[in-house]
Amino acid sequence: MRDLSSAVIGAGGVARVATLRERGIPRRVIEGALASGVLIRPRIGWVALPDADPLLVAAARAGVVLTCQTQARRLGLWVVRDDAVHVAAPMHGHIGEVTEETRVHWAKPLVPRHPDALVDPVENVLALVAGCLPHEDALTIWESALRQGAVDRHVLDRMPLSRAARTIVEECSLLSDSGLETLVPRRLRFLRLPVRQQVWLAGHPVDFLIGDRLVLQIDGGHHVGAQRRSDIAHDARLMLLGFHVIRIDFVQVMTAWPEVHDMIVRAVAQGLHRAA
Repeated sequence: MRDLSSAVIGAGGVARVATLRERGIPRRVIEGALASGVLIRPRIGWVALPDADPLLVAAARAGVVLTCQTQARRLGLWVVRDDAVHVAAPMHGHIGEVTEETRVHWAKPLVPRHPDALVDPVENVLALVAGCLPHEDALTIWESALRQGAVDRHVLDRMPLSRAARTIVEECSLLSDSGLETLVPRRLRFLRLPVRQQVWLAGHPVDFLIGDRLVLQIDGGHHVGAQRRSDIAHDARLMLLGFHVIRIDFVQVMTAWPEVHDMIVRAVAQGLHRAA
């Protein structure tokens, strides 16, 4: 029984019976664990621990894998919104019951899926993200994956990516520290001004330098206490050097962008982005 529990735990809490049998665990041991409640049976051919991840259990029950923005969030990538569970189904096959809110992807995967898999590898996740989400949302996930080293750009280049995916990978930058910094330069393209990221000024990097003198700083959740005092001091040094600083935060970027847009375009209209 101990070997069985270890094997199921090693599989992430949900395992295929055929794989357990291949590892030498007798069927009677598996059936005994089911009868005693040590394991549950999401679907014929699968077993799970009672406290296993509900999403993995649901995937096993339906015969699908978690993918797209759902798996992107599980991988720790920067996801703008997560308003539905996204799963991938076999190209030629049937799946079990899923909720109305579940988005099912039937596309052929870039990386073949093993029968034991309940989650997609990152390459499949990114491919589906490119075709499923708005371009801006997809770009934040792709840049996050590249920035964190979850995938290599050269590996992606050798894969048969869709046109949408090719467009995204060509646009990706490794300079953004977060999804916020992915969104902002794309939203400012219409200005037709240089928007440079992570420029070193007055002893510290700034998030964005618009033109020659307009600095845009984006505060994350860590901008409190000593960090906040350091930021204020840096802003003062920049202004003494002739730069103009606009400082915004996560909420403004994500929910009040028109206000941010208004501040930036009015600053540009006054020529605050130009060197004196």
